Amino acid sequence: MRIKAAVVNQKGGDFEMKDDVELADMQPDDLQVHMVATGICHSDEALRKGTAEIDYPIVLGHEGSGIVEKVGSEVKDFKPGDHVVLSFYGCGNCVNCLKGIPTQCLNYAANNLSGVRPDGSAHFTENGHKVADMFDQSSFTTTTVVRERNAVKVPKDLDLRQLGPLGCGYVTGSGTVFNTLKPEPGSTIAVFGTGAVGLAAMMAGRISGCTRVIAVDIVPSRLELAKELGATDAINSKEQDPVKAIQDLTDGHGVDYAVDTTGVKAVMEASIKALAQGGTTATIAVTDQHVDLDTWNDLCVSDRKVIGVNMGDSIPQIDIPRLIRFYKLGMFDFDKTEKFYKFDDINQANADSVSGKTIKPVLVIDDDYKPGK
Repeated sequence: MRIKAAVVNQKGGDFEMKDDVELADMQPDDLQVHMVATGICHSDEALRKGTAEIDYPIVLGHEGSGIVEKVGSEVKDFKPGDHVVLSFYGCGNCVNCLKGIPTQCLNYAANNLSGVRPDGSAHFTENGHKVADMFDQSSFTTTTVVRERNAVKVPKDLDLRQLGPLGCGYVTGSGTVFNTLKPEPGSTIAVFGTGAVGLAAMMAGRISGCTRVIAVDIVPSRLELAKELGATDAINSKEQDPVKAIQDLTDGHGVDYAVDTTGVKAVMEASIKALAQGGTTATIAVTDQHVDLDTWNDLCVSDRKVIGVNMGDSIPQIDIPRLIRFYKLGMFDFDKTEKFYKFDDINQANADSVSGKTIKPVLVIDDDYKPGK
């Protein structure tokens, strides 16, 4: 099947719209999905630039939403017409998947970042040559084929154009708080970086009952939005020392929990130094930067912990419906971070994401889609 896709032909290259990309045939556990929209994530930019190793040419995108067109012979839980959000693929068979931790799937890299389908075949081709995929879905397309475990069914009365980022950015930020840090009611949390992931973590902190939810950024408009979405305090780290400011807000103790979404060396280090005794920082950004720590003073004496979290330790089929329930209750207003762009304007949308002009760009692939249909 021939589709339209945004292809990156070489490391650091722009997205190029191609209408001659061939989509692989369906396999028994596959869904064919008509794409309605997709978020752009900083992970897409990291792979476009070559921060992580990947093959080129490649079709990126991993925050897709769409409508099921066809299902394979072994698919049990989906039917044509279902509305879905796409997320990462866990094999379901390894020891960690069987423990209920698909983000720690022993085959995670092979299934999501190898550029090919789980069986090693090409997801896409152009003129007979392989085009690599991402997350076994590649949402920067008009149509894609995914495994049943990539998909999460969502209510048809919601606007599909808004829901795609639940598959990565929003579930990563919120899941880091809900599933990993698990802050106690009355505890304190600071979130460094108020992009989509950071704002999701911040809203999760408020839902969890944290009495201090501190947003740290250098962009005033983002800090204002953070306060609108539930931050109790906002710190512009361009204007003041965030560690001291956090200590002042917490009677000199520091915060119980911190989340760094920036991947910037100085910011990651500040997120650790801002911890109270016994506190924990979760670092969740895709970055090639490193941190310098005085292990004894920064960690041991204060009994602080630094952990890495992949995809919010989430189970998408559980976590995404939970976020939708919070959204319907007015507790998780993720749509306030989004801005729609035409699919053909993908390079401008990506540039606006990189510059910080837009928190969460969403590419509308199907211009004829009507919410609620």
